[in-house]
Amino acid sequence: MNSRQRRGVILLALSVLCAVGAFAGVLSVIRDVNSKVGPEVAAYRLKSDIAPYRTLTADQFEKVTMPERWLSSTAVTSLSQVRGKIAVTQLKKGSLLQTDMIVDRPALEAGQQEIAILIDAATGVAGKINPGSRVNIYATFKDESDNGKDQSKVIVQSARVIDVGKLTALDPGQSSNDRRRTASEAVPITFALDTADAQRVAYAESFAEHVRLALIAEGADATVAPGDRSYTLDEDK
Repeated sequence: MNSRQRRGVILLALSVLCAVGAFAGVLSVIRDVNSKVGPEVAAYRLKSDIAPYRTLTADQFEKVTMPERWLSSTAVTSLSQVRGKIAVTQLKKGSLLQTDMIVDRPALEAGQQEIAILIDAATGVAGKINPGSRVNIYATFKDESDNGKDQSKVIVQSARVIDVGKLTALDPGQSSNDRRRTASEAVPITFALDTADAQRVAYAESFAEHVRLALIAEGADATVAPGDRSYTLDEDK
């Protein structure tokens, strides 16, 4: 081996040593970063804004990963945690979902069943009725006879709302009652009712001119006196 070859071998050996040293340095940096950052876990980010009291579904969120140590203890790390939940506040697009942003959806009590009807958004909801609200349900009926009197009736007292759906635009003729086609938007409201009250609501939704909700203040007595449960216009004369 001549001097030129020896120099080449020495330079090659030095290059290998430098490469090994650089690789070791990179591994050291990675280990240091991993020790500081820790393992990554799944979290869930909102795809769009969610209004308060809306029922949550898996398709409203996108999965992201980030270091576990960067997440708060209240971060939602599994979509199973949103099953049966509703938003307790306005949720903003891009926010990471936290357990303190959601609460359990109001549940049925023994002997109750769910029934949902469309309520005119302009006259029956006004954005103030949410899951857990208590309402009186009013229906107005038009008398078809020549001598009869149109009436307004309280058909259910202190009905408990368990879900408020999304605002829905109504197509002409979509209403189940031909006389209620003046409404352009409606909101599906789900109530927890016993069988008798569910039948009253179903009847009114099918045959009443209008069905309206009256929100009951929290803690207020919702009882309507028997003499006040129906009304005709001539009573004020």
